[in-house]
Amino acid sequence: MRGAATACGALALVLGMVVAGQRGPSEVDRVFESWVHEVAGGPELWSVLVAPTEPWAVLTVLAVVVGVAVVRRRPAVAALAVAAPALAVSLTTLALKPAFDRYYDDHLAYPSGHTVSLVATVTVVVLVSGPRGALAAAVTGVLLTGGAAVGMAGLGYHYVTDVVGGAATAVALTLGVAVALRWWTHRRATEDPAGSAR
Repeated sequence: MRGAATACGALALVLGMVVAGQRGPSEVDRVFESWVHEVAGGPELWSVLVAPTEPWAVLTVLAVVVGVAVVRRRPAVAALAVAAPALAVSLTTLALKPAFDRYYDDHLAYPSGHTVSLVATVTVVVLVSGPRGALAAAVTGVLLTGGAAVGMAGLGYHYVTDVVGGAATAVALTLGVAVALRWWTHRRATEDPAGSAR
């Protein structure tokens, strides 16, 4: 888990350094946007593809995860579902976007906050699911993120490099929170084995 977090963090950082300060698309972004506008539907479809990144969608999923965790008395899962997406979105908005200073039209774009919220939520679901559920959640997350990249490029929200950076950022931060929570839970169990058994 730590290795994956480090790799994703490095990818987000390196890609961010490449696009830092840009006020227009890279060649990769131009090619992707051209493909989207030529063959990948129109505004109606693009709006549907972007919908999973909206707050109402991700908050609904996270509320379900928290609710199930509370019922099953799994406080670490509830804490992960609350803390990881909140940290990822806040850090992206308040620190990473201003630091990389990459614009799409008149707004800071890298890493994509839409993508961060979606992928952080998907990563939480993957981490708290069983083996089969995790695989299904991961595949669904990849498809949703790919669709969101198409939709946001078509609607003029983000470049595809913003989406890639957002996905890498979300995975890195969510896994980082998961590692921290696992360490904290293990430490509590070690310090108070009688209490952890109750």
